[in-house]
Amino acid sequence: MASSAYGSGGGLPTHAAAPSAPAWPASTYTKPPPSHSPRRRCLCICLLVTLAVLRALAVTVLVLSLTVLRVRDPTTRLVSTRLASVAPRLTFPAVSLQLNVTLLLTVAVHNPNPASFSYMFGHTDLTYRGAKVGEAEIDPGRIPSKGDGEVRLALTVQADRLAADISQLVADVESGAVPMEASTRIPGRVTILGIFKRHAVAYSDCKFVLGVPELKVRSQECQDHTKL
Repeated sequence: MASSAYGSGGGLPTHAAAPSAPAWPASTYTKPPPSHSPRRRCLCICLLVTLAVLRALAVTVLVLSLTVLRVRDPTTRLVSTRLASVAPRLTFPAVSLQLNVTLLLTVAVHNPNPASFSYMFGHTDLTYRGAKVGEAEIDPGRIPSKGDGEVRLALTVQADRLAADISQLVADVESGAVPMEASTRIPGRVTILGIFKRHAVAYSDCKFVLGVPELKVRSQECQDHTKL
């Protein structure tokens, strides 16, 4: 027999496997972290806006403190004096006759501030040549902003104290002019723009000459000031 052309094995021809592609090493590239620049920019903008607002508020407060919030002194003027009553009083055990005279006073008040002034009970002391001779209580009230108001009070004058220096009093009465002084203290509260409220005390020291016998104010000089 003829020998097989494929050799003695009689098997199918085999083909050598093609060489595989060389394996490349794994890539070591890592993605960079996301940039924080937009967040940082937003924080900077917020900080700048906050600083600008605070600066604007500081300027506003400064302007208000120099203009609106600055309280100016009111002015007072004694408008009228009227004799209301004369009441004798007998005291015991040391028998003495005292005479109390009640004068009704009307005081005009001008408020130059852009803030209303609401006051509680006030007090007035009346002196004659350095000696206290009377006093009065002032009822609560309100003076409007940049406006005028009137304060009425009943002033009780103790005639026995007034006549302590009888010779001087007689001389003043004969001359038709009795010099007196009135010191007033009125605590209250100022309201500015309906928002800001501050406690204040208004003081008024007036020297005036009371005409006799008409009991009219002939001349006066007042010094007014306010403390916050």
